[in-house]
Amino acid sequence: MTTPTIKSLYTDGACSGNPGPGGWGTVVCFADGNCHELGGAEPESTNNRMEMQAAVAALEFFANSGQTEPVTLYTDSEYVKNGITKWIQGWKNKGWKTSTGKDVVNQDLWHLLDKLNSRQVKWEHVRGHSGDFYNERCDEIARKFSHNLTPQLQQQKPTADGERAGTGAPPLQLENTIVLAETDATGNKTIESYVITSDLPISNSTMMDSTADTVENLPREVRVQELRNLIETLHIADEVATKGYLITSSELADLMDVNASAVTSRGDNWVWRNWVVSRVRREGNQILWQLERIDHVSTTD
Repeated sequence: MTTPTIKSLYTDGACSGNPGPGGWGTVVCFADGNCHELGGAEPESTNNRMEMQAAVAALEFFANSGQTEPVTLYTDSEYVKNGITKWIQGWKNKGWKTSTGKDVVNQDLWHLLDKLNSRQVKWEHVRGHSGDFYNERCDEIARKFSHNLTPQLQQQKPTADGERAGTGAPPLQLENTIVLAETDATGNKTIESYVITSDLPISNSTMMDSTADTVENLPREVRVQELRNLIETLHIADEVATKGYLITSSELADLMDVNASAVTSRGDNWVWRNWVVSRVRREGNQILWQLERIDHVSTTD
C-alpha cells in the first residue's frame, strides 16, 4: 500500500479558556489534490500546547509515510515556528533552560518536535484568520474538539501499490477520528487514533455542513461554561484597565484567546469589546499594550 506524495501540512490549536479544554487540528495536503485530516482533544491544556500537539501529529504522519521529498509545514503560531527553528538549539545547549535561567515550558512536546523534525521539513508562518482555507479548516477542527464536539474529518485511504489516487482508487470517505495523546513507559507521548467510519460520501455540501456549527448548536452545558469563561476574561481585562497594567502581545493574545500575530497585525490603536487597546512602547523584543475602557476615553466632537 502506498500513500500519495505529501505536499504540505497545516496545523492549528485552540483552547476553550487558557488553560482549559483544548483541541487541535491538522490537514495533510497531497500533491494529487486530496487531503487527510486529523484532530484531537485534551481536557485541560493551553493554546501553545495545542498548537504544538497539532505540529507533532503532522510530523508523525509525515514520518510514518516514509516520504523522502521535502514538505512545508504551515503554522499560525510564531511560538511554535520560532521555537523549533530558532530557540530550541539554545535551550538544548543550556540544558533546556531559557536565557533567564528558567525551565523551558512544554518540554515534553518540544522533545517530541525536536525528534520528529528533519531537514525535509520547511517551517512557514501563516497569519491566522486571514482567509487561508486550510488554516481556517484546522482552526475549525481544533475549536470543535475544544468544545467537546467530534467533527467529521476527511480521511485519505492508502491506494494499492502502483495505483495513483484519483485514477481508479475508491472515493474518499468521511470519518470521525478521535486522536488522543498518551504517554508510554519511557515518558514519551504517542498518538493513538480511534476511527469511526461514516457512510457519508464526500461532497462540497458535506464539507460545508461539517463546518457550519455555531455557538447555538453547542450543548447547553458547553455554552454555559463558555459564558463563564468569557465573564472571567472580561473581569481580568477590566482589572488590567483599571489598574493601568501594561501587558505584552503574548499576554494580550492569551487574554483574547487569539494568536499573537492577530494582536500585532491590528495596528497601534484598536477596539476590543469594551476596551480601546493601545500600543505603548517596546521593551526589548516585547511590545507593551494598554487597555482603557471605552466609556472612560474622552472624545471630542
